[in-house]
Amino acid sequence: MRNGIRAFVRVVDAFNLRVGRFAMYLIFAMLAVLLYSSISKTFFTPSLWTLESAQFLMVAYFLLGGAYSMQLDAHVRMDLAYSNWSPRTRAVVDAITVFMLIFYLVMLLVGGISSTQYAIEYKETSYSAWSPYMAPIKIVMCLGIVMMLLQAVAAFFRDLYAARGETL
Repeated sequence: MRNGIRAFVRVVDAFNLRVGRFAMYLIFAMLAVLLYSSISKTFFTPSLWTLESAQFLMVAYFLLGGAYSMQLDAHVRMDLAYSNWSPRTRAVVDAITVFMLIFYLVMLLVGGISSTQYAIEYKETSYSAWSPYMAPIKIVMCLGIVMMLLQAVAAFFRDLYAARGETL
């Protein structure tokens, strides 16, 4: 069982590391779109697609990078008493909070899948003048939630083993 959990954690970490590193570069794509938008508004006819494309890239950047951020333990943490606790106490508290995060992410994924199904079935478009299809960004949203969910499960396993005084 322990080897299976170790393999799961290793695969999830490797996948989220690669996707997270890719997602880091989406900020440059977003900046390029916004730069083009500024230039086109100043010298040419303004483009309809630039602002919404930049928003979609930001959503992808944020959601695809979330699991990588969790993997690096880069999320903000309230540290009033946490730093004074023993490593085992921290692991127990982290396991409890990660379990609550898993519950939240499952509920978020259920809503995301429902919204994605609606967007695909009815060919939902944005209400902007450009009116792009919403299904691609909703699929990216669901993928980001799944990645975060898998990383949270991996963190839960790490915390369980740390609470028992073992390393995974």
